[in-house]
Amino acid sequence: MNKRQALIAAALATVCGAAASAPMPTASGDKEKCFGVAKAGQNDCAAANGSHSCAGQAKADHGAADWKYVAKGSCEKIGGKLTAPK
Repeated sequence: MNKRQALIAAALATVCGAAASAPMPTASGDKEKCFGVAKAGQNDCAAANGSHSCAGQAKADHGAADWKYVAKGSCEKIGGKLTAPK
């Protein structure tokens, strides 16, 4: 491994380690859970249907069971739903 590859590997390890230790998002008074608006890999937590159990594991854009926290009052305006699918 040359010096450049070592530097790139070290930088990636730092970035990946920081992302893995980031705290889980929590809803505050100005946020609400919005289903169906998360892009692939950008969901905030487990899917409502149990297909995965962690943030960032959504496989497709706008999955009905995947959710993100959004500004309160904006979920339905952007095409999402406030309740999980049945």
